[in-house]
This record gives sequence, structure tokens and C-alpha cells, in this order.
Amino acid sequence: MDKKKAIDDTEPGPAPTRAVDRFGFIKQEQSSSPDGLPKGRSIHEREREERRIRKWRKMIGVGGNDWKHYVRRNPHVVKRRIRKGIPDCLRGLVWQLISGSRDLLLMNPGVYETLVIYETSASELEIIRDISRTFPSHIFFQQRHGPGQRSLYNILKAYSVYDRDVGYVQGMGFLAALLLLYMSEEDAFWLLVALLKGAVHAPMEGLYQAGLPLVQQYLSQFEKLVMEHMPKLGQHFVEEMINPSMYASQWFITVFSYSFPFHLTLRVWDAFLYEGIKVVFQVGLSLLRFCHDDLVKLPFEKLLHALRNFPEEATDPDVLLPIAFTFKVSSRLEELQKEYQKGPERSSETSSSRRHQPLISKTMSRQGR
Repeated sequence: MDKKKAIDDTEPGPAPTRAVDRFGFIKQEQSSSPDGLPKGRSIHEREREERRIRKWRKMIGVGGNDWKHYVRRNPHVVKRRIRKGIPDCLRGLVWQLISGSRDLLLMNPGVYETLVIYETSASELEIIRDISRTFPSHIFFQQRHGPGQRSLYNILKAYSVYDRDVGYVQGMGFLAALLLLYMSEEDAFWLLVALLKGAVHAPMEGLYQAGLPLVQQYLSQFEKLVMEHMPKLGQHFVEEMINPSMYASQWFITVFSYSFPFHLTLRVWDAFLYEGIKVVFQVGLSLLRFCHDDLVKLPFEKLLHALRNFPEEATDPDVLLPIAFTFKVSSRLEELQKEYQKGPERSSETSSSRRHQPLISKTMSRQGR
């Protein structure tokens, strides 16, 4: 890319000539935040990473041909390795394999091209408006009407046509943008379809439907889990009139891709794509557990600020994720889902979702990085 042209065409914001981290995000001045990799790795560390990549290549096979067979034979090994983090050079391929999107792509030849070229969407202007707000500090998305923004527009427009009942909601842009950093447009589109339609795990489309019904369900479940696992903190939230819609909505809507360090986001997505939405609950609980002793002391305004701005040490995936996986929530989530769906409070919670929706929208419109 011609640097001068890139500078001339960028949206107002961080200058693209500034240094970027290993993922392509503009480095903030005076920032000591790690980018997920030590600055200078020893020969031993590099050799260990190469061995890890070789193990993964053997597990996957050429083009992913051995993946399903290996998973059937060694499910516990696969789960353990995914929780430790997928090698970045293989992440895009593995994400497609564990999400079921590769199968969708093969079963629907030419569909994506038709959606992009020949169909029109009622959401096109809204998508165009939001494009520059999605990962604005990443070099791939900074150039106005550049390849990154065009690809992101194409995916979101195509999905809004593919599923007109859902259409387009701003939070979907963060999912699509994250996927675009690791795969082609068409691959990213089908992975988005796999997530929202539930190719492997429970469908996520309810996170983006009118009234955000699945967001409300998840927030209700999360509130109860907090009270059960951390009763002191849960009671403090009640006393300070803090509810999960004030801080956790975007955790579910964007699967931690909105305002968290990118190296944590990737590790969360590795586990989330393999194990499902329970990982979002587990990571949310682990954030609260890590900061528990500080949070229980804070009054309303400081508490809300802390819940939206976790300290750097709380977002280290090698510290946070082992805590997250200690929370055994699968069966309890099923019970809470049944309670929520038949509970008498459901109608009132549905109406309250409309009150919370503007709050969610405002939160999502702030620049994520």
C-alpha cells in the first residue's frame, strides 16, 4: 500500500505512520500494555513455539483434512490445547474447522457472491455509518473506503440480506471485523452465519434481534451466577443498584472483542468457538473474581467505572483464563435458562430490555480501541 495515499485517505484519528503492535493496532503513546508476546524472545522460547506449531499442524493435517478424525480420537487433548491458545499462524483455519463454517462454505458455493453483488439491503446506510467505528485503531480498517472497510461492509451487508429477520446491528461489526483479520471475506461471512445460526453451538441470533432477547436472558443468568459464586459482591451490586446491563452487555454482544486487549480477545475466542457461550460467562465471572476485593469496597460511580475499565493485570489471558475454567457453569446455565423462559418476570424483563437498549447502543458506539 502507498503510504502517502493511505495517510490522505484515512478517517480522522490516530496517524497510521505510528508504530503498530503484532496484531496491527496502533500503539498508544506511553502505553506499557503488552501485545501478547514478549518483546525479545529467547531461542528456547522460539523453539518451543515452533514445536507447538508442529503439533498443531500434525493435529490438523493438510488443509484441515485430519481435524475431525483427531478430535474424535483425542477430544481432551484438543480442548486442552485450544485453552492454551491456538498458534496465531493457524488461528484462521482452526476457527473455521471448530465453528462448522468450512462445511457451510462448501455447501453453499456462489451464495456469498450473489448476496454481495446482486442483492440490496435496507441497512446499507447504517452499515456505512458504523464502518469507521469498528476497530478504528487497526491499520486494516483505517483507510477510508479501503480494502478493510470495503470487506467489512460487504460481509455485514451480505448478512443483513441473508437473514432479513436479524438484519444488521452495530455489535455484529466487531465480530465480522475480528474474523476478517484471520480469513477471507467469504470465510468470515460463513463463520458469522455459523455463529448466529448455530452450526455447532446454540444460535446467537437472539443477541441481535429486536429487543435483544438473548442479551436479556444472558444478563439474567449472569446476575444469578454472580450471586451464587460471589455472594458478597452480588449483594454489593444490589445495594449499589448495579445490574449486568450496565457493564456486561457488550461482553455478550461482541464476545469480548470490543474493549479488551486483543491478545485476551483472541484467547477467549479460541475457547468460545470450541466450547460455546459458556466461555463468555466463565470469563465474565473470572474478571469479577480477580477484582473482587476491590470491587466490594467501591461506591456506585467508581464501581461502574471499574467494571468498564479492568486493570491490565486482570486481562492477562494466562492468569484470567485458568480462573475462568474453574467455574463449572454448563448445567447451571441450562437450569437458569429453563427458569428464565418459564418465569413470571419474563414479560417485565422484556419491557426493561427496551429501556436498556439505548444504553447498549451508546456503549457500542464508543470507539473500542
